[in-house]
Amino acid sequence: MMRVTERPKAFLEVSGISAGYNRVPIVRDVSVQVGLGEIILIMGPNGAGKSTLVKSIIGELPAITGSVRLDGVDLTPMGEEDRVGHGIGYVPQVRDVFPPLTVQENIEMGGYAYKGKDLKEREEEVYTLFPQLTRSKKRAARTLSGGERKMLGIARALMTRPRLLILDEPTANLAPLIAEKVLQGIVAVGANAGRAVLLIEQRVSLGLEVASWGYILTDGQLKMEGSAEELRAIPDLGKLFLGRGNAGPLVSGATGK
Repeated sequence: MMRVTERPKAFLEVSGISAGYNRVPIVRDVSVQVGLGEIILIMGPNGAGKSTLVKSIIGELPAITGSVRLDGVDLTPMGEEDRVGHGIGYVPQVRDVFPPLTVQENIEMGGYAYKGKDLKEREEEVYTLFPQLTRSKKRAARTLSGGERKMLGIARALMTRPRLLILDEPTANLAPLIAEKVLQGIVAVGANAGRAVLLIEQRVSLGLEVASWGYILTDGQLKMEGSAEELRAIPDLGKLFLGRGNAGPLVSGATGK
């Protein structure tokens, strides 16, 4: 039985979401919440529905049932662009930068809706957060290292000053040391800056080092949730994460009910 750990008030509240393609659900009745200052980890084997869940949150896929609320505002009927306007920033696993464009041009594209002094202030903010990008302003994104490209993708998303930052497998294909640096950067620009962060991450051990709470999805359903400390202590977490063997009954919350 997992003990209940006190969490901040939900800023993002996903309630009973079912979503998929051609009205065939891939995720079914999933509820997730993220508070300001939290990093929340979504785990699960390939095909568990993690990316489908994210797409339903950002508005790329309409919900079949359920709702998405941000700071009390119902985003469910809104499209992707309107949700960005309400404070969602999204960094996809791929296509997070424009490879032929320079670092500066990529950042400007992230702030395409802003002009003049406002745009310059936002650029200064992201360069302050990622000083290594300052030295590469004129380099094409395709010439950057994997870690630098991921930082650029995050910088682009931060140009809208999102209150919720969603990252889909930001350490994919990165060396372990670089992956750790990227995740520490996410802590700095996310939780430490008072943002709500929803993190999809295959490197569970690394993800649980920076997250405060985690959800495990298998076969499109919530299998378990709990604090990072509690999840790290589960002896058979590998079975739950990798989908091997009998992972146990579905649970509805941190109490293990």
